[in-house]
Amino acid sequence: MTAHPPRPGSGRVAVIINPISGTGGRPDVARRRTELAAALLTGGGVTGEIFVTERPGHARELTQAVLARGVPLVVAWGGDGTVNEVASALAFQPAALAVIPSGSGNGLARELAIPFDPRAAFAVALGGAEHVIDAGELDGRLFFNIAGLGLDARVAHQFAAHGLERRGFLRYLEIAARELLTFEPHEHTIVADTVHVRTRALIVAIANGRQYGNGALIAPAARVDDGKLDIVIVDHRSVLSVMWHVPKLFRGTLAEVSGVRMLTATTVQLTGAHETLYHVDGEPFVGGALIQARVHPSVLRVRVPVTTPSAPGR
Repeated sequence: MTAHPPRPGSGRVAVIINPISGTGGRPDVARRRTELAAALLTGGGVTGEIFVTERPGHARELTQAVLARGVPLVVAWGGDGTVNEVASALAFQPAALAVIPSGSGNGLARELAIPFDPRAAFAVALGGAEHVIDAGELDGRLFFNIAGLGLDARVAHQFAAHGLERRGFLRYLEIAARELLTFEPHEHTIVADTVHVRTRALIVAIANGRQYGNGALIAPAARVDDGKLDIVIVDHRSVLSVMWHVPKLFRGTLAEVSGVRMLTATTVQLTGAHETLYHVDGEPFVGGALIQARVHPSVLRVRVPVTTPSAPGR
């Protein structure tokens, strides 16, 4: 699938800024983001509106409101959670998503090859090409990068519970190391299309994109536009084994590790004996003993660099 030029009439833009993401809640940083967004819209000759989120879920509400007014482009300035909220409202709609990454992982932004410099990312938002990608759905919630259960879901719950306290990738690694020492997996039956797997897994990742963020390639063969989900099952193992194989996660060679299975499917069913902690794009939730996932092919328009001729992230 190739990227296409933006559609005519795309001059009106809504920018939705998370004032917390990547700032630790510092109001001066949030104010500078707002001022920079206004300057870049004006400099680009674009008519736009700028909104600042006030609570979880607000980005989705704001996106729904601007969609009702016919705005054709919504810029999400924040981390994976903010991007998910905006993208969830834009999925199945004709309007496009653009991303200004500022979170801890920025997994989808990395897949789309979005620059991390805000000015460069805004240039992509206003003048980039348009690409159409898939969405995943887990337990009724859309995701665009990675969802799953197991250790990473536990870490997501703990990371969210700490609020603004010491946010960032190093804090995420610290929580992951601590949770690894005490993690006891539940047994699950996984049905990926027609393939049945019974496992006590360390991680079950359901991937639309390739990485959690920061180069951690949990599903190195995944593509955001192939109409499939990649399911990565990492069997439970010792702490020493996990630490030994971590470099392969960042080299994209996790499939070489014994006890790692990688499948592709359009539907996934996960059944256990207990309630299920899971995450979608890093945001934590609790489901029942049965949760289901599926793919929605080609439902989200995104702005990507013009130099990206095929699938983002390649």
